[in-house]
Amino acid sequence: MTGNVNCAGAIMKPIKIAYFGLLTLLIMLWFLADNTLWTASAFFPLRNGVVQLTGVIGMGVMSVAMLLAVRSGRIERWLGGLDKTYRLHKWLGITALVVSVTHWLWAKGPKWAVGLGWLEKPRRGAGPPLGDIEQWFRAQRHFAEGVGEWAFYGAVVLMLLALVKWFPYRHFFKTHRLLAIAYLVLVFHGVILLDMNYWAQPVGLLMAALMLGGTVAAFISLFRRIGAGRRAVGEVAEVVHREIPHVLSVAVQLHDRWPGHVPGQFAFLTFDKAEGPHPFTISSAWRGDGRLQFHIKELGDYTKRLPTLLRHGDLVTVEGPYGCFDFNGRKPGQIWVAGGIGLTPFIARLQALEGRTDDRPIDLFYSTNVPDDDVLTRLRSLAEQARVRLHVWVTQRDGFLTGARLRAAVPHWQGADVWFCGPAGFADGLRCDLVAAGMAKDDFHQELFAMR
Repeated sequence: MTGNVNCAGAIMKPIKIAYFGLLTLLIMLWFLADNTLWTASAFFPLRNGVVQLTGVIGMGVMSVAMLLAVRSGRIERWLGGLDKTYRLHKWLGITALVVSVTHWLWAKGPKWAVGLGWLEKPRRGAGPPLGDIEQWFRAQRHFAEGVGEWAFYGAVVLMLLALVKWFPYRHFFKTHRLLAIAYLVLVFHGVILLDMNYWAQPVGLLMAALMLGGTVAAFISLFRRIGAGRRAVGEVAEVVHREIPHVLSVAVQLHDRWPGHVPGQFAFLTFDKAEGPHPFTISSAWRGDGRLQFHIKELGDYTKRLPTLLRHGDLVTVEGPYGCFDFNGRKPGQIWVAGGIGLTPFIARLQALEGRTDDRPIDLFYSTNVPDDDVLTRLRSLAEQARVRLHVWVTQRDGFLTGARLRAAVPHWQGADVWFCGPAGFADGLRCDLVAAGMAKDDFHQELFAMR
């Protein structure tokens, strides 16, 4: 019975803490600065409070999403990998979309109601005299509302396109950068329309820091400097296309300095600037010779076209390395599970462990629908040299690899942690089964290899 087991908690833990921590901090600091929602005795004061609160949340999460987009190494390590960073980026984007629509409805809805005669607009008194700065801010309100509204419309369209899987990546890569422009306009909108009383309080200081950081990140994106310090130029040294199982093997010889990588990490490859960078796992161990190997599965339009596009000697930009799928577990043994093209990080790890002399038990399960004799021959050779026990699992012959079957094949499974790379559904079923059987959540390691 695994239905009631919350088996994904460990994988999501850092990004859940960051996500809910950010929302809690923004809301709490706003309530410390403004008690409108508790004290409002009429509709329009309540409406103004909701508009301010949704504005703080919307700009706060959007600013952090912009910061995450620059692929900072420090943030990546804290969140447990760039895959987790992009998952949090997606959550924040969806939150910004929902909160921004709510903000817009509360801002525009009452105006429509007044126009239809359903509400009466309250009359404003003279109020206290304004200082020069406040007068300038007040004079910009109408313009800030107008440009902010159009930036909101643009941001909504761009965020919806980012969530639509069938929207081609080569177009998404270009349109998503336009969000940086919309964000900069919304920063102006937010700075002008945020309640002046907030700026001297913690919520104002936090918003200033977030919007400043987001602004810097937006310019980094617009000037195409994301990952600039981690790029290396090389050329395609070898291209081998295997019709079955539809995998393209690409060797890249770098001309620039590469900091090295550990098995399990990935890099962004740019073969065509118009197409943009795509992430692929590095399937070779680092030997210090500037040569990197990639095995690319034909999963989409672009990867299906690559065999006809790539030629020996083509220039390629490699950005990385990224990822924390580094095989650093806390248990004495390890169990590796590869589904299809998910074998690539384990090939690199086998190469790195060639000739090892320790007795740490390692079991590799390779699950495939269509076994390739050449791949299996090389895999057996690598496993033997690395002293790794290999289990080839052909689903058409053996059925699906389940947690029960894995435990039966590895009696010492409780003394090992699991490293998984493959389809998400496969991972979910295996992880839930093992957690239900007593495995700690922290002992199941998986990359969320979806960048959209």
